[in-house]
Amino acid sequence: MTNILFVCTGNTCRSPMAEAILKSKNISSIEVKSAGVFAAPGVDMSPHVKQVLNENNISLNHQATQLNQNTVNWADLILTMTNSHKQMILQQFPQSKQKTYTLKEFALNQDGDILDPFGGTIDTYRETFKELQSVIEQLLNNDTIKIE
Repeated sequence: MTNILFVCTGNTCRSPMAEAILKSKNISSIEVKSAGVFAAPGVDMSPHVKQVLNENNISLNHQATQLNQNTVNWADLILTMTNSHKQMILQQFPQSKQKTYTLKEFALNQDGDILDPFGGTIDTYRETFKELQSVIEQLLNNDTIKIE
C-alpha cells in the first residue's frame, strides 16, 4: 500500500481536487488524503471545486484538514501544489525530506506550480482540474509508484 498525501494552502481547492481525481481511479494499492499548510479544519471545499468534480462524475466527501505530524508520518509520498508548500513542509517537518516533492517535480521531473484557482471563475477551476488530471495521469505512469 502506498499512502499519498496532496498538500496545498487551505485544503479547499487544489489538494482536494487532486485527492478526488486519484481516488476516482480506484487503485487498491494506493490510499490518498489531502491537507493544507494553512487550513481551517472543517471548512468545506470550494463550491467551484464541487461543481467541477460533479461535471466530471467524481464525488468526494471532504472537509479541510491542517497538515500535522500524524499526517506527515502516515504519508509515504507528499506531493505539494507549489514549491513554496514544499519548502514550508521541509522547514516544519525536516524528517520528511526524502518523501516530499512538488507534484510536477515528482510526476514530470520538472519545476512548476499547479495553477491556484482560488477566487477565480469556474473556468479557472476547470483549467486547474485539467492540469491536475494530466499530471496525475503522468504520476500513475511513473515507475516509482507501485500500482496493483
